Amino acid sequence: MQQKILYASTSGKAPVVGFREALFQGQPPDGGLYLPTHIPTLTPDEIEALKGKPYREVALAVLSRFLEGDIPAGDLERITFDAYNFEVPIERVVARRYIIRLDRGPTASFKDFAARFMARTMQYYQSREDAERIILVATSGDTGSAIANAFLGLEGFRVVVTYPIHEVSDRQARQMNTLGGNVIAVASEAKFDQLQANAMRAFEDPDLAGLRLTSANSINWCRLMPQIGYHFYGYTALETEKGEPILDAVSSGNFGNVTADFLTMRMGKPVRRILVATNENDEFPAFLETGIYKPIRPSRACLSNAMNVGNPSNLRRLFALYGGRIDRNGVVDRLPDLDRLRRDAVGISISDHLTRLTIRRVYEDYGVLLEPHGAVSWAALCRYLALREEECLSIATETAHPAKFPEPLREIGVEPELPPSMKGLDEKAPQFVRLSGDYGEFKEFLLGLGG
Repeated sequence: MQQKILYASTSGKAPVVGFREALFQGQPPDGGLYLPTHIPTLTPDEIEALKGKPYREVALAVLSRFLEGDIPAGDLERITFDAYNFEVPIERVVARRYIIRLDRGPTASFKDFAARFMARTMQYYQSREDAERIILVATSGDTGSAIANAFLGLEGFRVVVTYPIHEVSDRQARQMNTLGGNVIAVASEAKFDQLQANAMRAFEDPDLAGLRLTSANSINWCRLMPQIGYHFYGYTALETEKGEPILDAVSSGNFGNVTADFLTMRMGKPVRRILVATNENDEFPAFLETGIYKPIRPSRACLSNAMNVGNPSNLRRLFALYGGRIDRNGVVDRLPDLDRLRRDAVGISISDHLTRLTIRRVYEDYGVLLEPHGAVSWAALCRYLALREEECLSIATETAHPAKFPEPLREIGVEPELPPSMKGLDEKAPQFVRLSGDYGEFKEFLLGLGG
């Protein structure tokens, strides 16, 4: 039996904690993010044994490496199998290029993988307590609806989800503001980066300590950890020679998705390279090229709206994995090992024009529907392979259902069919609180919830 894994702050100034503390604190008191002090591994034989297994078994194999000693095996299996009761299709597009569709959960987004596991894990521990917790989440698109759906109706929790009203699609907004019950939707005039900063400030605000706020953004380790599972599954579900490396193209906004893939590499998955695919918020590709990190403020509004992040919070984890340190404001204290990072990763920025063109070309050439976020990762993959004039086993992430973004598909004459989880959504009446984005106003709103 392995020793329990502990969690340290990327800022290095907070006490090391166990999984439960990391789960409910969300963010360390020193402004860093929790990261395991030890990253467990899977041997080549163990990875080989997972080939062809259903998703929930692969996810359980990964999660058990982190949670052994924290959650008994039987309980962890129950939580995992209950969370992942949907398909994870992998579709060959051309040659040895694939897409993994992460859009079959209850909110038709890849955020369901993390949100459902996190909600069930919190409920597992919360059943031993009485006081209510408030789950606070800022979202640039799909996170909010996934968290809200996962916690909807769970006793002992209220959810406050805040989103930029002008930068989410109508269907994304309706997945948050039509739920009611223990879910409160807050539509803001501000951009996502400001909403994220407000949320982080609220967690550290002593005046709000009595609210028992808990993070559900990917700043919470339990939001990021479950995402490791689908990056492993994308490899084990394909026919490969033992140890054959794969090229991953990952849609990247707040960097939880891509940081999870870097962790699969550390855990033993054979990875040729990770393509960090961004939209026009290209602060990370520029950093890899120049070695100088400059956040984009304000973030640029792009078609792939969930990726409109000009200073990704999970850069703190990614820097730490390569021996660096950066604070939440984007100030670099210590550079990561750039030589090693450049060997492992390539940053590729995709314009809105190319995003639209990719959606059209992939549909016309292969009959495959992509939404904007998946189009960014596919375009990055194609650009990388074209520049090297080579073909290799590769996979791109499609992170949301095309029906969540019908406008660019209507431009090519396609009306995407709604998945079961979204049928009737357009007829539901939205209910939300509208705020400016000012922290003082947001704080007063939160204090009112405790009254």
